[in-house]
Amino acid sequence: MKQKKKTRLLSTKVLKYLIFFSILILTFLWFFQVIFLDKYYEAVRTKEIKAASKKIKTELQNISDLTTLDEIAFKEGICIEITNNKTDKIYESVSMKKECLNSHTSYYKYLFINSDKDVEIFKVNNPYFNNKSIIYSSKISPNLYLFVNSSLVPIDSTVKILTSQLIYVTIIVLIISVILAFFISRRIAKPLVLISEKAKKLGSGNNDIYFDCDSDILEIAMLSKSLNYANKEINKTDELRRDLMANVSHDLKTPLTMIKAYAEMVRDLTYKSDEKREKNLNTIIEEVDRLNILVNDILSLSSLESGAVNLNIQKFNLSKMIKTILDRYQIFTALEEYEFIFKEKKKVIINADYKSMEQVIYNLINNAINYTGSDKKIIIEYEIDNCFVTLKIKDTGKGISKKDIDNIWNKYYKNDKNHQRNVIGTGLGLSIVKNILDLHEFKYGVLSTKDKGTTFYIKIPLKN
Repeated sequence: MKQKKKTRLLSTKVLKYLIFFSILILTFLWFFQVIFLDKYYEAVRTKEIKAASKKIKTELQNISDLTTLDEIAFKEGICIEITNNKTDKIYESVSMKKECLNSHTSYYKYLFINSDKDVEIFKVNNPYFNNKSIIYSSKISPNLYLFVNSSLVPIDSTVKILTSQLIYVTIIVLIISVILAFFISRRIAKPLVLISEKAKKLGSGNNDIYFDCDSDILEIAMLSKSLNYANKEINKTDELRRDLMANVSHDLKTPLTMIKAYAEMVRDLTYKSDEKREKNLNTIIEEVDRLNILVNDILSLSSLESGAVNLNIQKFNLSKMIKTILDRYQIFTALEEYEFIFKEKKKVIINADYKSMEQVIYNLINNAINYTGSDKKIIIEYEIDNCFVTLKIKDTGKGISKKDIDNIWNKYYKNDKNHQRNVIGTGLGLSIVKNILDLHEFKYGVLSTKDKGTTFYIKIPLKN
């Protein structure tokens, strides 16, 4: 069994990370200001002596009086000596500082003169002053040699001072880190705690919650915005759920009531009259059929939303399918004077699931019948371009307001919230249409103009 990971307060986390970061910075300071200070100083001083030696060589080409080298020696804090190949001194700077060469360095001068090297650096201990020295040796000409000497000033006292300082700096930085962590964590954690408390209320069923946050932290502001959006969607879902329950209950209750009423009428009143009994039984059958349609629509929608439907993609003639569907509506033309106008163009073959697309067109025509205008006209047409065939189903009704267009695909959504029994259908038709078209990955939409009607369109890709 996997062990549950321990959780900690945000303030503890911030304190932990801030102290860790401070210790990391202080560790770098200790290493470079104390431990590596000797080596760093030696490297810097060696680099300075090299530069000074190059400068002296350049000056020697332009001066006749070697005493001018005293200025360079004084300025750079070095001792300069020029000898011949017999170690006879040609020039020696007048400085008598610790940097100056002494008799103990003769061995190193002799060693360099008798070598084949042009440049060599010696690091030696000066017994006279108990310090380290650097001797930069270079060949000026076959019989002339330059020696530049500088001592490495002991920095033990400097290291002690820096160590003492860093102890105090370490203590002060850690104290400041704790204080900063406390205030930073409070500033970050406070709005998160408020959001968490409101989220608990939201989880307990209180949807009248607004996540207001005055934090200037972008992520917290985005979290508040996301939770407000989620709360809005939850409220919308709850409202749709209540409407769905009310409307399904209504659609179930009405035919059941009629079935019961007409069955009792047949049993008690009209069982002796063949004509009346037949009429009442036909009404019962019609209401059972309506119940069957409702149950089938609910099952279809449930299957689509659960992803249990597998499409059987095949090629078929779209215009032929539309004609077949319109044949089923002959009774509406004959009895209720509906006019179905099919603007057929050239034959068009599409790739789709035949039964699903048949259900889509059937449901859109049913919707147009329910909401068309007093002229009772329903127009079906399609447009063809190089890539798509755009199927359009139009009615001449009062239209749909802009604020309602995005919601019409929801189950049982109605503008006035007062459920009215449709001419045909169950109120789930458009939701079924949406799910089928999403499953096909077809583009679709609604165009509506007030008092001029509504057009549902589907863009079906043309594939060879």
